[in-house]
Amino acid sequence: MMKIHGGNIYQNKEMLDFSANINPLGMPDAVRRAILDAAGNCVHYPDPHCTALTQCISGFEQIPPAQIVCGNGAADMIYRISHAFRPKHALICAPTFSEYAFALREAGCSVAEYALDPAANFQLDEGFLSAISDETDIVFLCTPNNPTGQLISPELLKKIADQCLEKHALLISDECFLRFTESPAQYSLRSYWNENCVILNAFTKLYAMPGLRLGYAVCGNELLAEKIRCTGQYWSVSVPAQAAGIAALRETEWIRKTVSYLKAERMFLEELLPAGGVTVYPGSANFMLLKTEPEFGAKMRERRILVRSCSDFHGLSSAHFRIAVRTHDENRMLLAAVREVYG
Repeated sequence: MMKIHGGNIYQNKEMLDFSANINPLGMPDAVRRAILDAAGNCVHYPDPHCTALTQCISGFEQIPPAQIVCGNGAADMIYRISHAFRPKHALICAPTFSEYAFALREAGCSVAEYALDPAANFQLDEGFLSAISDETDIVFLCTPNNPTGQLISPELLKKIADQCLEKHALLISDECFLRFTESPAQYSLRSYWNENCVILNAFTKLYAMPGLRLGYAVCGNELLAEKIRCTGQYWSVSVPAQAAGIAALRETEWIRKTVSYLKAERMFLEELLPAGGVTVYPGSANFMLLKTEPEFGAKMRERRILVRSCSDFHGLSSAHFRIAVRTHDENRMLLAAVREVYG
């Protein structure tokens, strides 16, 4: 099956890209300088243990270094977890990020999907608890969920964590978009931490460095971390990526500025997009799920704008599209194109 993701600018040159959910403020200057400064050290192999980076993440996350594993993006961690634990029965949501199912099935795991209700704006509900059976080995969650942008309520997240512990199922919470929201600590699995939990995070989106590939897993105990660490390639994180990650973790003001900017721009798009005949689902991430006519993507492409078709997401259709929240000028250009088509 052909994989489809946003951000394929190589086959869509000179397009305004709303298909990839990257920070519209771009990469912090300090991160860019760190990458350039690290170029001279590329004559050496990277530190396979990511020692300095792991220490920085440890301070940032307030978790011992032995419970942290770095990798070549969050997607790398998804595959390494799937192969490290070789689960037999997994539970995921539908729709959600497609790489969970790809990685699990590659590792020989059967995947059950819990259908999210569009009438409830794809909000995860307590019915999910009944889907976690005695056979379930692993559960993947995404909050805010991709592509719906929905956060999981803290009360439900706690119940899921408790039930997974009781059922001896590994719970993976993908929180790569959580720091784009106003209250990340409130919605993080960290509040309901137990030894069967793993949180995924990445530098990709928030610090606008998808081309470098850098992510990490924070594990509920050292044994989980060690098992993941022993899976995958030895030199999984490049020299520039490690340097960029260390620099990025110092950019706390960048996060505050990003969250404030995105909140205003999201409200701007939510207010004006429906006037163009587009249904906007409520969400909390740096992207938005839309429903309109299936030809929407082609009509935007004619106007040199690239949006993400969601036709390949289970639970969505060819009438669903995901758009990133971009800069104000870019968002105005998108709205102008929508008005031209539907106005």
